[in-house]
Amino acid sequence: MNGTIRVGNLFGIPFYIHASWFLVLGLVTWSYSSGLAAQFPQLSAGLALLLGLMTALMLFASVVAHELGHSFVAIRQGIDVKSITLFIFGGLASLEKESKTPGEAFWVAIAGPIVSLLLYGMLTAIGVTTTASGPLAAILGVLASVNLALALFNLIPGLPLDGGNILKAIVWKITGNPYKGVTFASRVGQIFGWVAILSGIVPLLFFGSFGNFWNLLIGFFLLQNAGNAAQFARVQEKLTGLTAEDAVTIDSPIVSANLTLREFADERVISGQNWHRFLVTDDDGQLVGAIAIDNLRSVPTALWSETQVKEVMRPITESTTVQSDQPLLEVMQLLEQQKLSVLPVIRKNGVLVGILEKAAIIQLLQSRTQPNPA
Repeated sequence: MNGTIRVGNLFGIPFYIHASWFLVLGLVTWSYSSGLAAQFPQLSAGLALLLGLMTALMLFASVVAHELGHSFVAIRQGIDVKSITLFIFGGLASLEKESKTPGEAFWVAIAGPIVSLLLYGMLTAIGVTTTASGPLAAILGVLASVNLALALFNLIPGLPLDGGNILKAIVWKITGNPYKGVTFASRVGQIFGWVAILSGIVPLLFFGSFGNFWNLLIGFFLLQNAGNAAQFARVQEKLTGLTAEDAVTIDSPIVSANLTLREFADERVISGQNWHRFLVTDDDGQLVGAIAIDNLRSVPTALWSETQVKEVMRPITESTTVQSDQPLLEVMQLLEQQKLSVLPVIRKNGVLVGILEKAAIIQLLQSRTQPNPA
């Protein structure tokens, strides 16, 4: 992840902190230490700073607890949580995949706000039922208020906020189409993004006030992420029903294991084919390896006529192949995760179908988005 530092694991979940978080930590620490010093003059500067830092850390712990709420519900549904990241706008739990049903998606989305509301209730109860006073009471009040604000802000019904995911699940339930849910919730998120931007620009233009500058940042955050979510949903919808075999490259670079290197060079290399790597099959058409043009250099030219491709090829493991009936959306995600541009496609009996290129998926998407001629 760019700009992030891995600091360990939380309940087995990789935990990252974005560089921007340290800036926010410093600002929050300074803000609360200054507030405590002004409210309680008897505090020394050092103690006020220490209490401010503790308050800031507990606030971010509340954000982590919020994200753990999402994560634990997702894990119970069999969804792997790839990471939790703290960044300038809060936290993000990165899930391996979407929930299978709108009901499950709803509970994953609402779990975070529920945790924040529970923390608000618990901290409020502690403050009311105990004899806490002075700086301790002030800190409890701040923590309770922030958790309430965190829950309410995230319940705004627009992506990428939790409320947007809740709205997505509701629309998904009504329409039976998860992508319509994403599209609708993204549009609502963009509306809230523009409202936030206007609420920051208007005071700045007419009154010269920077008081709502934070709203500008939040607005741009909502606009960008809501737009990305809508775009990805459109891609997902276009790929629905397609399999890896649908995107296999015509005339894929495939050679027989029994060819001699001379035949291979004459038929495939010298003939003008632009491939630099070829998949190798046996007599039954099953994938057995791969050979690159550079591999020819390992054998003297004089021996090419008596050396077969299978003697020079490199083996291919199952982890670097995909099944022909595997959903194309899963294949695209695999290509992105493993930073690959090409994958061999095989049938369940091991017979090679061909290669699948990332560029072919893009072309397929473009062809499906073009209007049909009348």
